[in-house]
Amino acid sequence: MIHYTFDKTLPKNLPLLFKKRAEEYPDFKLQAYKNAQGKFEYSSYSRVYNEVICYAAALSKLGVKKGSNVALISDNRREWLITDLAVQSLGGADVPRGCDSMGNEIRFIIDFADCEFACFENVRQLEKVLEKSEETPKLKTAILFDKPETEPANCPYQILYFDEVLQEGKNIYRENSFKVQSDIENGMLSIEPNDTATIIFTSGTTGTPKGVMLTHNNYISQLAVIKPYLPAHAGEWWLSVLPVWHVFERLIQYVAIYFGNGLAYSKPIPSMLLSDMAEIRPHWMCGVPRLWEALAAGVHKAMKKTGGIKYKLFSFFVNVGDKYNNCKNLVCGYVTQIKRRSRFFDFLIGIIPMILLWPINKLGNILVFKKIQAKFGGRLKIAISGGGSLQRTTENFYHSVGLNLLEGYGLTETAPVISFRHYKTPRPGCVGLIFPTFEVKIVKEENGVIVTDANGKPVEVGPGQKGIILAKGSQVMKGYYKRPDLTEKVIDKDGFFNTGDIGLMTYDKEIKITGRAKDTIVLLDGENIEPAVIENELCTSPFIESAIVLGQDQKILASLIVPAKEAVIQYAQENGLDFTDYEKLLQTEQIKDLIYKEVNTKDCPANGFRPCERIAKIALLPNSFKVGEELSAKQEMMRFKIVEKYASLIATLF
Repeated sequence: MIHYTFDKTLPKNLPLLFKKRAEEYPDFKLQAYKNAQGKFEYSSYSRVYNEVICYAAALSKLGVKKGSNVALISDNRREWLITDLAVQSLGGADVPRGCDSMGNEIRFIIDFADCEFACFENVRQLEKVLEKSEETPKLKTAILFDKPETEPANCPYQILYFDEVLQEGKNIYRENSFKVQSDIENGMLSIEPNDTATIIFTSGTTGTPKGVMLTHNNYISQLAVIKPYLPAHAGEWWLSVLPVWHVFERLIQYVAIYFGNGLAYSKPIPSMLLSDMAEIRPHWMCGVPRLWEALAAGVHKAMKKTGGIKYKLFSFFVNVGDKYNNCKNLVCGYVTQIKRRSRFFDFLIGIIPMILLWPINKLGNILVFKKIQAKFGGRLKIAISGGGSLQRTTENFYHSVGLNLLEGYGLTETAPVISFRHYKTPRPGCVGLIFPTFEVKIVKEENGVIVTDANGKPVEVGPGQKGIILAKGSQVMKGYYKRPDLTEKVIDKDGFFNTGDIGLMTYDKEIKITGRAKDTIVLLDGENIEPAVIENELCTSPFIESAIVLGQDQKILASLIVPAKEAVIQYAQENGLDFTDYEKLLQTEQIKDLIYKEVNTKDCPANGFRPCERIAKIALLPNSFKVGEELSAKQEMMRFKIVEKYASLIATLF
C-alpha cells in the first residue's frame, strides 16, 4: 500500500516556488546547456533567478503585464525556461509551440490567443509568421533567441533579441536593484492559484482550435503529491529531451525545480543522446515510446555488430533477464489483475524458476548489463515513458537489463498525469496508480458514447470492465481558451473530464488503457494527430470516396482508402488497363500509384499538414462503407468497427 503525503509547504504559484528554491539552493546547478562549441555550460539557481527577474523587468517595460499572453515558439534551451518564468512572474501566460510547427499553425495560435508579444528561437520561426503577416494583426513585438546575420526585410513588428533584452533588464536592475526585485516579487504575490500559467494548443490549425488553459494550481497540486512516485533528491539531474512545449516535458521543468534538481538540455537523437548521457550522467529522464524503442534498437545493433561470443552472451542474458523478471513479477504480485488472481498460486508458479534464474541473472548483470547501464550514464534511477502506449517488447528489454522504465498516463487537459506506475510496484501492462489529486471512474459506453441512467448520470462499471475514463480533480484544466462550448462538451456538470480513452480499472485500482473513444491519434513519438482533418482533405480527390487514417501507438500513419469506383474505371479505360475484374484492377501498380499520388497531393505542407501527418502507407478497399457495418445511422465512420473488421489488413500496414 502506497502512503501518500501532501506537501503543504508549497506556495500558491510557480514563480513563488522558483523563488523559494533559489533561496534554498542558490549554488545548486539548475541548467546545463551547450555553447556554440557544443560544450555544456552550467547556470546555478541564483543566477537563473536573477536572469528571470531582469528579463521580467525588461518585458514589463515593453508592456507585458498581468493577463498578457506571450507566444513562445522554441525548442528546449535555457532561454525557454527563463522566458516562461519571467512571463509568469508578471502574471502573464505563455503560449508555446515547437520549431517543427507549420507557419499556418503558428500564425493561428498567435492570433487566436491574442498575443501582442512573441518569442522565437530563430529568424526561421519568425519568417513563418511573415509569410502571411496579415494573419497576425495583434502582434507588435518579436524577440529572437538567436540573432541572425541580417534582419528580415519589411517586418511589420518590432524585432528585439533575447541577449539585448536581458541586458536591458540588467541595466534596469543595476540602477535600483531593490525596487526592481521587490516590484517583480510583489507581482508574484498577486498571482492567484486559478490564474492561467500557460495555454497549450492540442490540435492543428486545420482542426478545431483548442487552447488548453492550465493554471498555477493545476501544476502546484500535482507537485504536492509527487514525492511518493519520484524519490528525487536536491542536486540530481534530469535530461530534458522531449519537446518542452509538450505538456509532459513542461511538467518536468517544474518537477526539477520542486526537487532542487538540474535540467540538462539534449536532443532525441540516439547518438547525441548517449553522448550527453555519458557527460551529464542523469538520474532521471522522460521519453516517448519511440525514443526508448530507438535506444533499445541501438543497443541491439551495437551488440550484434560485435558478433561472436559477446553477442551470444548478450542475447542469452537478456533472455534470462526477461524470464527472471516475469517470475519476479509473479512472486511479488506485480501482475495486472484484470480478473481476480490467486497471489498464492502466482507465487508457487514463479518462486522456483526465480530462485534458479537469480544467480544467472546476477552474472549477466556483472558481465553485460552494467556495461549497458553505463551507456545511459550509470546513475539512471528511473526512466519514464509517456505520450503513447509503450510496446511490451521494449519495456521487457529495459527491465531485463536492470533499467527501471515506468509508464504514465494523462492528457494536456489534465496537466497531464492522471496515473503513474509506482517504482515499488511496477505492474507491466497498466499505466499505474491514480494520482491522489484525481477521482477517476470508468463508465459504460456504446459506440464511443457514454451510457447514462434514468437521472442522466453516467453508468459506472466495475473492476475489469471496459468503459470511458472520466477524471475529476485539481489538475483538470480551466477550460479551452475562448471556447466555452468545447469545454462544456468534455467537462460535465459534476466536474468530470471525459478523457475520450477507453480503459478499465484493475482489482489493484490501477488503470489499463485498451483503446480510444475519441478520434485523436497519438503516435509513438508523442505527436497528436487529428485524423478527421486529413480524411476530409483526402476525400476532396475525385479518385477517393472514403478514407480512414490509422496509426495509434505506431511510428507512422497509414490509411484504408475506398477509391471512387467510377472515376478509377474511367481512368483505367483512358490508360488501356483491364477493368473487368475491379478488385484485381485495384492491385495493379498503376492504380496504386494513382491513389498514392492523390494522397501525397492532398496530405502535404501546402495544405497545412505537418511532416508527422504524412500518410506513409495505404491499402485499397474494393467495397464502399455501409451503414450498420462501417457507418452509423448518421453516415459517420465507426472507427472501432472498421479497425475490427479489417484488423488483418491493417496489421500488414504496420
